[in-house]
Amino acid sequence: LMQMGASVSNLNGPKSTSGCPMQKKSSSGCPMKSDDSLDPANMMPPENQQPAPDQPFPLSTERELSSIPKAGSNENWMYPSAQMFWNAMLRKGWRWKESDIQSDDMDSIIRIHNSNNEQAWREILRWEALHYKECDCPKLKSFRGDATKYTPRARIRRALGYELPFDRHDWIVDRCGKEVHYVIDYYDGGKVNPETGQFSLMDVRPAMDSWQNIFDRIIVAYMRFKYDTLGMQPPRVKCSVSQEMLK
Repeated sequence: LMQMGASVSNLNGPKSTSGCPMQKKSSSGCPMKSDDSLDPANMMPPENQQPAPDQPFPLSTERELSSIPKAGSNENWMYPSAQMFWNAMLRKGWRWKESDIQSDDMDSIIRIHNSNNEQAWREILRWEALHYKECDCPKLKSFRGDATKYTPRARIRRALGYELPFDRHDWIVDRCGKEVHYVIDYYDGGKVNPETGQFSLMDVRPAMDSWQNIFDRIIVAYMRFKYDTLGMQPPRVKCSVSQEMLK
């Protein structure tokens, strides 16, 4: 299952995107397994489209195809249905009887969830644009979340008086054969945008677990200081492909 809340990200990343060649619009969900073991790609049990025994209303089993390419295939990741999301929340200890929730609320949750993941991927592509000559079509290999595992940056922000993020995720990106670790912190951004389904602030950056990632973060910090703080204009790019990457 693709997992997260909704997001708006403007905290980090060069203002460019990495495009992929045309791909077959196929889908890939969690592989079915004969036991209750977790799928290492998303740390979730096998997909479950069956209604829970005490479920108060029927939920959709339709799934939406994401724009996120899946590593090791020509397919894209598939988002969970409302029914799968409900079952996943129950497995984590959620008790619907303690919540004032309706079927329409689940539709909104799914929309927020999917919007969040699309935004997360766009932010990762902005970082990956630094390496588009090396790999013009990075893919998502795996992801997992741990709301209790705060990053050093989140702890520093907390020490300065800011709130801790309400969630933290780790995405592993396949950069044409090279695994790259990204960290995502989610902060409360207020009310949900009714048009985009976004409500949180997302801090996306490469994990500081390799020299290349550290170098990328230094480069981006310099670019932000140069263009955002000092107000300097970036050079005009002549190559049409590069212009597309900078949109």
